Amino acid sequence: MKMKRIVLIVAAIAALLPAAAQTKPTQKDYSDRYNLLVSKLGPKGVGIETHLKNWEKDYPEDTDMLLGKFSYYLSKSRTESYEVRDGNRYLGKAPAISLKDSLGKDVNYFQINTYDDELFGIATQAIDKAIELNQNRLDFRLYKISALLDYEKDSPDMALSSLIAIIDYDGHSHPAWEYPGYESDKNLFPSLMQDCCYSFFLIGTPSSYEAFKELSEKMLSYYPDSYEYMTNIGSYYLVYKHDSKNALKMYNKVLKKKPDDYATIKNCVLLARNDKNVKLEKKYLPMLIKVTEDETERAASQVRLSNL
Repeated sequence: MKMKRIVLIVAAIAALLPAAAQTKPTQKDYSDRYNLLVSKLGPKGVGIETHLKNWEKDYPEDTDMLLGKFSYYLSKSRTESYEVRDGNRYLGKAPAISLKDSLGKDVNYFQINTYDDELFGIATQAIDKAIELNQNRLDFRLYKISALLDYEKDSPDMALSSLIAIIDYDGHSHPAWEYPGYESDKNLFPSLMQDCCYSFFLIGTPSSYEAFKELSEKMLSYYPDSYEYMTNIGSYYLVYKHDSKNALKMYNKVLKKKPDDYATIKNCVLLARNDKNVKLEKKYLPMLIKVTEDETERAASQVRLSNL
């Protein structure tokens, strides 16, 4: 009887302990449950917010939780609508829907994303915390840049400021960047920054073109031999400023470093053609014929050169 009483007392004490102390899920449990919810319900499905709050309470510095929180509040903050805009592109994107009006003219509807400021702020706080805990994860930093670009649209001031800060951090601290799915070598950072430059260029507004140039110049200050950024500046002058003289000056600087650079040679041909400068086109067409890997382009360029 005495032994039985002791067992009963131990059982009673255990029953009084907080349930969480007995059955607290592991970080993997939370992560697996989150992934299941998202796969079934989408990134802002019912129950995901509660799950994230419980996860954060138990593991406030879990990177997977912070990424989940970023995804949830970013999705929840976003409202999608479709609006008519003139032209075939808007902020670098093709129309989501294109219809014909009564006269047969194209009417282009573009998807426009707007954001709730408070919820977007919660999302960016989460990704900022994830970056703080994982300084070398370049993908986390670019998740934030992508969100800022969509949030700011035609005036990407915060996105540019964040990228400038990343470039300075790279230039001063030389971190061993990580980006899952990419080889972590000396070309990783410049290559991904060039992708960011291209994003600014595609937006195609005065502010984005200026950001494109500023970002390219910033990269050149740390990577002076990266000819891609010189090409960028040439394209800024050619496409945005319509300044053929300065554009050609930059393109020729590139060709001194890399005489077979296809993109730069192609731009020189387009520049000459736009300016109706036959002499200049005759100079660059043979170079294009030599470097292009497209047989159709090579044949067309040869025919045009023969006819000039």
